[in-house]
Amino acid sequence: MSRLGPVITLTAGAVLAVGLGVASITAIPAADTPAVTGDNAAGTTGNTTGTNAPVAESTPEPSATPTFEESVPAAPRRADYAGRVKGNGGLIAISVRDGKAIGYFCDGRTEVWFKGDATGDELVLKGSGGAKVEAELGDGRATGRVSIGGKSWTFVAPVAKKPSGLYRASAIVRGARIRAGWIVLRDPQGGFTQVGTAFAGDEQVPVPRLDGDEPTGPVTVGGTTVYPEDVDGFIEEMR
Repeated sequence: MSRLGPVITLTAGAVLAVGLGVASITAIPAADTPAVTGDNAAGTTGNTTGTNAPVAESTPEPSATPTFEESVPAAPRRADYAGRVKGNGGLIAISVRDGKAIGYFCDGRTEVWFKGDATGDELVLKGSGGAKVEAELGDGRATGRVSIGGKSWTFVAPVAKKPSGLYRASAIVRGARIRAGWIVLRDPQGGFTQVGTAFAGDEQVPVPRLDGDEPTGPVTVGGTTVYPEDVDGFIEEMR
């Protein structure tokens, strides 16, 4: 019995030593196998150095430059202008009502009526035979050019206050139309300048003079009594 004790003791010691050696080998990683770090643990292939790939910088898009539409000045809802045509001796009148405009030129021999839209501070009014009025409204006046029969003249027409302004009269007598038109302009020194034309059918007849203070009073044209109206009385007929 005394001889078996040392043998068992040696055997147990040998088994223990072998077990410790195996455990030591298992715990130490092989020198040729790199350790997995947080940089390549995500499974990214082709990057064995552990360095992140450069990230392309995003270029900010240029901010859009705000654009502003130029506003067009609105035409007056209601306005009357009357003035002299330079180098011609005639008068011109322009009236605006609710987006529409009419004009009248007269030098005592020739008359032309014009009409057109009034959507801004610039007007283009057209008349018969290619006649045209181009005007700009502002600063209390209408300034522009009137073109008739191949000729053209400039004008300045301040705002007209009654009794200055545009007047017209018409009547039908025995199937013939009687009509007349006038422009009345108050003179700075007092009194009135007025010019007009009158027709009985297609025949031009003498035009009566209006009462400056009461321009809508009755007058006689071609032997017929007519009643002049200011622009509010006939503008709807001409639109």
